[in-house]
Amino acid sequence: MNLTAALESARSSLMASGIQSSVISRNIAGASATGYSRKIAVLDNLPGTGVYVAAIQRAASSGLYDNVLTATSSSAKQSAISDGLQKISSATVDDPELDQSPTAQLNALKKALQQYANAPDNTTLAQAAVTSAKDMAIALNQATQTVQSVREGADADMNTSVQNINRLLSQFQTVNTAIVKGTISGDDITDYLDQRDSIVSQLSQELGVTMSTRPNGDAALYADSGVVLFDKTARTVSFAPTNAYTAGTTGNAVYIDGVPVTGANSVMPLKSGKLAGLAQLRDQDTVTYQSQLDEIARGLIDTFKESDQSPVPTLPDVPGLFTYPGAPAMLASATVSVGLAGTISVAASVDPAQGGNPNLLRDGAISGNVAYQYNTTGYGGYSARLQQLIGGMDASQPFDATTQGKPSGSLIDFASSSTSWIENQRKTADSNVTYQKTLLDRSTAALSNVSGVNMDDEMSLMLQVERTYSASSKIISTVDEMLQSLLAAVGN
Repeated sequence: MNLTAALESARSSLMASGIQSSVISRNIAGASATGYSRKIAVLDNLPGTGVYVAAIQRAASSGLYDNVLTATSSSAKQSAISDGLQKISSATVDDPELDQSPTAQLNALKKALQQYANAPDNTTLAQAAVTSAKDMAIALNQATQTVQSVREGADADMNTSVQNINRLLSQFQTVNTAIVKGTISGDDITDYLDQRDSIVSQLSQELGVTMSTRPNGDAALYADSGVVLFDKTARTVSFAPTNAYTAGTTGNAVYIDGVPVTGANSVMPLKSGKLAGLAQLRDQDTVTYQSQLDEIARGLIDTFKESDQSPVPTLPDVPGLFTYPGAPAMLASATVSVGLAGTISVAASVDPAQGGNPNLLRDGAISGNVAYQYNTTGYGGYSARLQQLIGGMDASQPFDATTQGKPSGSLIDFASSSTSWIENQRKTADSNVTYQKTLLDRSTAALSNVSGVNMDDEMSLMLQVERTYSASSKIISTVDEMLQSLLAAVGN
């Protein structure tokens, strides 16, 4: 090797070492930054020119990254469901102080009726039974309010999620354009790639998403249902929020590029992500539980109904202790009356707080029509009607099978099955959250091991680069001395 070649080789080595040092410093600075991936200076050499930095690449694993996206979306979905069901469960099922569960209230009402039946001439016990009935109705009213509040909250969160998705898609388009331009011009685009991955990771919290890369660094995004989110341009995600919810309210669907991806009419429904979880909570789990509450209310009205006591009955049955805005008509058997639990109440004629007579619970004719009077003699010790009501609470009756509660059995049995259902849904969602979070943690750790910055490795590499730099400098110094001696010899 001649001196010129040695000098050129040492010079190129110095330049490469400088770039390597810069990359290492960049890694150390970005070690704690979220979404940063380790950068690598790729070295190459050509005969006669020495070593040079051919490219700046980043450490990455598309397989592990896809696993993180999937785990993130699944975890976000289960968390949304679990949080909503926990609110319902805390307010309507497992409050040990208030004991507001429908099952607890039904048992309390049955106990109050039994005490009244044992002393039917005791007005205080009559008032206590009516108060227990009012507590039962209020519990159903409040449970309905809680369920609809959770649905309203889910709808509002869906709107926020849609806004986040549109914002992130806009950012993705900007970064993706910069990557394509940088790839074509040969610039270092590794930081842009980190930004793009970070944006997609944030998107995966809102909905299941996959990214497909194409020539020149271009990428396309798809929802886990197959709907296109981004292809050359960002697609519009739209949603019309509903500000107030009642039991009969049906929430609007989310549309991606005009295609419905949530709701009963969705042709390509989302499978994971916060948006999918909120949609399931709003449109399925809460609706089913509301139907169960409505069936409990219908069962109460049916159990405490009054029948025509005439020698030849001709009048239809009418609501008794429990009534609703549609009275005096009775409700269809084993058929959900949507929102009934939110409107059920105790008849004013039997409520002392409204000027009513609590003894009508014993005597009948709560509706005001004497044809429905059971205690026709006005005997204070009459308890047959009260015993009939207690037996009615234990009697088997049919319930709407679509509610996923017990299709037939006593009213208390159905209420118990409803409590078990909502608790099972909550526990299942909670278990899924724990599992998915564990899976996400492990997937994230595996990706970090591949693409993250290890400070020990970077410092070790920095020492190697420093030694290389020192050796190259020594070569240049030695060549310089040799050239100086050669020139001096020629001059003499």
